[in-house]
Amino acid sequence: MTSTLRTSTLKTLTVPLDVDSASGGLPSFLVRDDVLCWSRRENGLVGFGELARFTATGPDRFLEADIWWRHLILEAEITDALEIPGTGPVAFGSFAFSKTSAHVSRMILPEIVVGIRDGRAWLTQLTLDDAELTEEGALAAFRRWVPSGNPAPADPAPGSLAAADPAADAHGGTAVGQSLSGRQASLASGSLSETDWMQAVADGVAEIRTGKLEKLVLARDVVATIPDGVRASGVLRELAARYRECWTYGVDGLVGATPEMLIQVEGRTAQARVLAGTLDRRDAEGVDGSPMAYAERVLAGSEKQRHEHEIAIQSLTTQLAPFSEAMNAHSEPFILELPNVWHLASDVKAELADIEGHVPTCLALINALHPTAAVCGTPTLVAGALIRRLEHMDRGPYAGPVGWLDGAGNGEWGIALRGAVIEDSHTVRLYAGCGVVEGSLPEAELAETWAKFRPMLESLGIRS
Repeated sequence: MTSTLRTSTLKTLTVPLDVDSASGGLPSFLVRDDVLCWSRRENGLVGFGELARFTATGPDRFLEADIWWRHLILEAEITDALEIPGTGPVAFGSFAFSKTSAHVSRMILPEIVVGIRDGRAWLTQLTLDDAELTEEGALAAFRRWVPSGNPAPADPAPGSLAAADPAADAHGGTAVGQSLSGRQASLASGSLSETDWMQAVADGVAEIRTGKLEKLVLARDVVATIPDGVRASGVLRELAARYRECWTYGVDGLVGATPEMLIQVEGRTAQARVLAGTLDRRDAEGVDGSPMAYAERVLAGSEKQRHEHEIAIQSLTTQLAPFSEAMNAHSEPFILELPNVWHLASDVKAELADIEGHVPTCLALINALHPTAAVCGTPTLVAGALIRRLEHMDRGPYAGPVGWLDGAGNGEWGIALRGAVIEDSHTVRLYAGCGVVEGSLPEAELAETWAKFRPMLESLGIRS
């Protein structure tokens, strides 16, 4: 566990801000390559700069981060005229999926935060110095980060890279696309070739049939090399515009748009969105009747998909129950319609209980909930060990919690899905996974990963 925090007292000032929201999400001039970002529809938070950082690895990473955050805000001087979720001190975070991962989990305290919620915008300035915070000073700091409120330089146009055919990778080779400048963009297998990954799925099904576990989630990675360069700001804007029903996130080079909310806390109310069961929307092309009717018939009518979903719901509600005095969930899953896929989805809502005189914090809840069956499997310990044996990779932050929390205990933490890690200015590592149950077919699961890669491929300008 390490922290860059100095011993000075944290001070924050939150003031209203006149910023117009945009139909594609946050105003584009707020989204920069180095920004901390969390947005959905017209609401969101962006952070600029870095005042302090906490890092940790291992099984206690969530609890250590919780202690760090509570210590930070315990004696903080907070001036906040709005007092709504996301005002006052805010930290952004990204955590490794596995307790055995070498990847460093991190919480970042920015220098300024801009938030938009239900048409109201605000600016929070944070400091560890003794200087007095004023509205004029906060606005001056904002202008230093976003001069005159002008948009950042234009990003490469969406689709500027020609098609890269994923089918070319069927035997572990490289798929190549031609960029407009004549240089080539390549897409290559990561830790496992497609053939080897399908064998891993088959091995997972064999383990399930022995009765050792009910469900296993297996992920794979692919590496995109883009000679023309990749910019996080362009990726985030594309994702926010295309995937408005998802939560678009950006933390330290981890970018994506997740449809799954691990836990959202506002006051004493906690909510989650659980997904399990997927259908590629391209499967409905040429089918008689409406696409949604097809999705209801094939997805909601599938015993395999519903079984996978029930396992995921039971996993979350069982782990959340000890922290709740009341809880309700959909009796029947609904179909979540996204541009690339349909999902079986359920929303869970709970009223948090006082535990030893305190409502549990976001990070305490995450410590109890992660990993859920939706991203690991069940039983968790058996599935986790099998993941490490079959995937042949460190997931890093993929499928780990990503989001933000404030000093009042509010926060939103999604599961880092439909995302990628920008490893350098020309290299992006994409991740996707599938729930494996007894009836899973390796070829179908492989096809599902390509459907789940699509949001990131599109945002990089690579057609699939």
